[in-house]
Amino acid sequence: MRMTCPWCGLRDSDEFLYGGDAEAGRPSLEESDSEAWIAYLYERENPCGPHREYWQHRFGCRRWLVVERDTQSHEIIKISFAEEAVP
Repeated sequence: MRMTCPWCGLRDSDEFLYGGDAEAGRPSLEESDSEAWIAYLYERENPCGPHREYWQHRFGCRRWLVVERDTQSHEIIKISFAEEAVP
């Protein structure tokens, strides 16, 4: 699989590190309810089709990206910087 970093251009996927589900709502750091954190960390959907994920370009610009990818075909639909991505 190849991915196009908005900063560095087309690269092999080995340069990137998967960072998890970009759709999951993270509890606030002040959240003391352990059930909320357990749900966030371990109870995940396994979607078939388009899905938003965090990836870091670890061997390039080191920036975090939001990648919209089809989990069935691995087709990359859209890539944007994480700080610019709309949830």
